[in-house]
Amino acid sequence: MNSLLLTHGAGSNRNAPLLVALGNAFTEVGVEVVRYDLAFRQERPKGPPRPGDAARDREGLREQILKMREKRPEQIWLGGQSYGGRQSSMLAAEAPGLVDRLLLLSYPLHAPGKPEQLRTAHFPKLKTPVLFVHGSRDPFGTLEEMRSAIKLIPAPVELLEVEGAGHDLGRNHAALAQRIVDQWNINGQ
Repeated sequence: MNSLLLTHGAGSNRNAPLLVALGNAFTEVGVEVVRYDLAFRQERPKGPPRPGDAARDREGLREQILKMREKRPEQIWLGGQSYGGRQSSMLAAEAPGLVDRLLLLSYPLHAPGKPEQLRTAHFPKLKTPVLFVHGSRDPFGTLEEMRSAIKLIPAPVELLEVEGAGHDLGRNHAALAQRIVDQWNINGQ
């Protein structure tokens, strides 16, 4: 059995509706799913992460992955929305082989209105296959910017575009979760 660790964005938690829908959709196809609150959220129920939280958040993800490995899954996949996806991708770049695949939802390429401040410095070090899911109206990066940025990643990369969706990826979470599972192609990898 494969396992998927999912985490949330800066203003959310493990019970974000999209993460719940993804957990349900992946569980239906036989994947063990763990929805995880990052370290900053475990400390504070509200508010965004502080500048010093990122390294601790990645360390918490690493510890959770090592706990999941004790169950000896066939593969461990790591996914996150926005800030959680950024931390997940940074961890995968820092520790090649720690996880087998990445699912990055609404990756925050840059702060809204600041396209010159790209958050892609670690992309050339990513050796883990990635599925990006990105809305066509995301203020944290256009689809064109995303297509350009993913060329920096040497691993296999796919981009699932969500037409008309912003950073929240829309409201029909169950349908989007099913699209993601279908794109993920669990049995045909």
